[in-house]
Amino acid sequence: MVKQVVFAFVFLLTLGVFAYTMRRIFAYFRFTRPYPISDWGKRFVLTLKVAIGQTKIFRFPFAGFLHAIVLWGFLVILFGSLEMLIDGLFGTERVFSFLGWFYDALMASGDVFALLIAIITLIFIARRLFFGIRRFEGMEMKAVSHYDALIALLIIFFLMVSLLGMNIFYIRLHPEDYAGVYPVSHWLSSFVHTSNPRFWHEFFWWFHIIGIFVFANILPYSKHFHVFMSIPSVFVSRLEPLGYIDNMPAITKEVKLMLDPNADFASSEAEEEIQRFGAKDVEDLTWKNYLNSLACTECGRCTSVCPANLTGKILSPRKIIMNVRARMKEKGPGMIKEGLTYDDGKALLRDYITEEELWACTLCNACAQECPINIHHPSIIIDLRRYLVMEEAAAPAELNAVFSNIENNGAPWQYAQDDRLQWTEAL
Repeated sequence: MVKQVVFAFVFLLTLGVFAYTMRRIFAYFRFTRPYPISDWGKRFVLTLKVAIGQTKIFRFPFAGFLHAIVLWGFLVILFGSLEMLIDGLFGTERVFSFLGWFYDALMASGDVFALLIAIITLIFIARRLFFGIRRFEGMEMKAVSHYDALIALLIIFFLMVSLLGMNIFYIRLHPEDYAGVYPVSHWLSSFVHTSNPRFWHEFFWWFHIIGIFVFANILPYSKHFHVFMSIPSVFVSRLEPLGYIDNMPAITKEVKLMLDPNADFASSEAEEEIQRFGAKDVEDLTWKNYLNSLACTECGRCTSVCPANLTGKILSPRKIIMNVRARMKEKGPGMIKEGLTYDDGKALLRDYITEEELWACTLCNACAQECPINIHHPSIIIDLRRYLVMEEAAAPAELNAVFSNIENNGAPWQYAQDDRLQWTEAL
């Protein structure tokens, strides 16, 4: 009974802290622009393929395969964690054991996955510390980003070790009659000799479940928040072809009005207040853009294939996404207090993302193609560019010349329409 009371207190404390964090983070969504979602069936299939099947991550075969094992292992081990939660609250032991062969299969696969994940986390730590993987570096990758990754990997490693320890001493505690099948732990238990298996079983049980609670509350402050956010991010992926650029509804409406001889411009302007063209700060982006920033794993696959970055430009698609998250974290609390009128004298544009970065992008969509969770970086870049061009007329000189030629000559070139065929006169 004491164990149940203590567990319930720890569990409720965990839920309270987690709810407080989520409430603060998700409160920022209301300051973003809408993004309509449709084709739910197609999105569900896409999520199964990309998020669960991990199809895109296999573009990097070695690391991709290891990462897929970790994800699939976590999904299996999640069943055992749910069982531990029920056992802790109601004082039961292995409450799902009535499932018979299905329970045996899940426990056996979870036991194997625990060993595999523990080994894989050590490989990932070694890759970060000793192998100098280029995509893990960059001007946006501060020391805290590297520490963040290493801490999360170490926590995962100890969670797997504690899970194996719990299973080992569960077998030692019930050598002849235990629920489930544990191939790895059964083998390891033959090397373990102790006169007090109950103590060690309880030790690893508490270590594992509290480790899960602590990890869950650390994740929202870490790049590993993608553990929670990557699946929703994939679900709201753009379904259009990568090269498709959305038209601005306000501009489309204006063009249609100009082409309609019977249009009533006065009544049209009274219908709604014209929003800012493009994006200057985070509140001008959509909730999907913000969700993507929360889901970003900072893996660097986007930047590693960016042709602008590879040719020495300062553009890094990963930095663009990280900047959105950082800017919202900075400005969000002020907007909660004062609303959209809050102004701290800074903006996403220029204070976080420079014009040079934006105009270095060729819109090739290589970053979006390679992102394992379908983040579409160019949509943010396009919106920031639109603000520069349509609100500030701050396009590069070359583009301003093209705009002038289109306005004056009806074509991107500097020649008048009447002179276009002069080159044929000598033929």
